[in-house]
Amino acid sequence: MKHWAALLATTVLVAARAASAQPVTGPYVSLSGGVTFPQDQTLNFAPQLGVRDRWVSFSPGFAGQTSLGWGFGDGLRAELESNYLNAHARGVSFPRTYRVGGYEQQYGGFLNVLYDLPWRLPLHPYVGLGVGAQELDDENINFSPVGVPLPGRPGSQTVSAFAYQAIAGFSAPLPWVRGLAFIADYRLIGLADPLAAIRERHISGPGGDTIAFGNAKFGNVFNHQIQIGLRYAFGSAPRPLPPVAAAQAPAPAPTRTFLVFFDWDHADLTMRARRIVAEAAQASMAQATTRIEVDGYTDRSGTARYNQALSVRRAETVAAELIHDGVGTHAIEMRGFGETHPLVPTADGTREPQNRRVEIILR
Repeated sequence: MKHWAALLATTVLVAARAASAQPVTGPYVSLSGGVTFPQDQTLNFAPQLGVRDRWVSFSPGFAGQTSLGWGFGDGLRAELESNYLNAHARGVSFPRTYRVGGYEQQYGGFLNVLYDLPWRLPLHPYVGLGVGAQELDDENINFSPVGVPLPGRPGSQTVSAFAYQAIAGFSAPLPWVRGLAFIADYRLIGLADPLAAIRERHISGPGGDTIAFGNAKFGNVFNHQIQIGLRYAFGSAPRPLPPVAAAQAPAPAPTRTFLVFFDWDHADLTMRARRIVAEAAQASMAQATTRIEVDGYTDRSGTARYNQALSVRRAETVAAELIHDGVGTHAIEMRGFGETHPLVPTADGTREPQNRRVEIILR
């Protein structure tokens, strides 16, 4: 038992450090082994033996199981299991002058339905139920007074019974193999009464003489098991790679605006205006501008129709100067807005120098 406990503790510590498990999806297999603790079993004797019902106790024994299952991806699993256990008889409720010999083994299969609980824990618990059939094989279970040799092999019989089990355990992924997980669980296995009669049970009297022959049968049979093992899921998805930081796009160049002002009712450029246009042209080529907006405006001293045409002429003059200074025509977008959008709001008919302008906007 010390070796089993040490192995369990070591494996749990390793498994607890593993990455979080995902619900099992697709086929999987498992293999586990451990210790079984049979409950005391009632032994019912045939009337001709003249012995009232007794019970037999067993030493802890070995248990193992292998399963083939399918995970549905939402925590629910179904599996077919085959199992085996073996335990030696160690005591009997006869007078203390009697002893017991022989052993019991069981083997069979279950259809299990299990559910992986969606709890955020280092270990991932699951519960399950199973139904199936077990073969109960009692080998050479016999009784004899202390000091008298146990009778020879009196005959054994294998009997079948409906069986059921309850399962509670946990799994933990093992990081070195994708899809591999450590499992540990507790199982309660029950065999339903009645079981078929076991033939030729011998009751030995003083001196080893047989005093009666007859049949006997066990009542309900229960076994408590603790098992550890491994489970491998074939359809396990690869662990997601850590997210890669997206390459940061370069910040767009800031928008720059240049203002070119005009005399009243004029669309030609002054010397000051030409220097501003040249400065805008150099800036557009220095920052690799993709679009240049040239927007013309007027004040409110004329009619709206006249001012609209004047704003277009002013925009055309500035665009032509930009082209003269080396700006490509494909980059220029030219528009006239007339007396709308004034820099300085005024009454209709007012001559306002700051509203007589062209805005060069580099984008």
